[in-house]
Amino acid sequence: MAEPGVPGGAAESLDLPCGRTVSVRDIDIGVREFECRCGADHAVVTDAHPLARFVPESIVDVLRAAVDTADDFEEFSTPHVMGMVAEEFPEQVVSADTSGDGQVGYALVWVADFDARRLHEVVVELLVELMEHAVSHAEDGSAVSEFERRMQEFDVEAFVERYRAEREFETEHDTAV
Repeated sequence: MAEPGVPGGAAESLDLPCGRTVSVRDIDIGVREFECRCGADHAVVTDAHPLARFVPESIVDVLRAAVDTADDFEEFSTPHVMGMVAEEFPEQVVSADTSGDGQVGYALVWVADFDARRLHEVVVELLVELMEHAVSHAEDGSAVSEFERRMQEFDVEAFVERYRAEREFETEHDTAV
């Protein structure tokens, strides 16, 4: 949502769901969450953040092979997932198009009313729903049954806890597991 009258169509600030306003220039590309003056932590995602922030690369590969995008993005990626989150929580997620501002380092930014851990859980839940929908169209009934059985055993909170612990990088030289 670009602000009217801003050169290049780039938003300069975001009106957060909590009622506060934050400048897009105060959102560093490496920030995953920030403590707001309202007292809450707000999750931050930019289009520069890889989808592997939320799920392993192997799952990202499967999603990209299965999901055909009909938009400006070459493949299924973070903007698609954040679109799903914003659609599910329209009053709790705000976004801005900063593509006209070459100083911020990203073209799109989303800020949620909830913290980064809760956002991570929401993303995983939505991706599971997406995969479940895709599997439901399979002609192999046993594949559908097997997927549904495994998803009943899948604990989103435990997955997010473990994944976040494995992905908690200490230096810029750390790599994904």
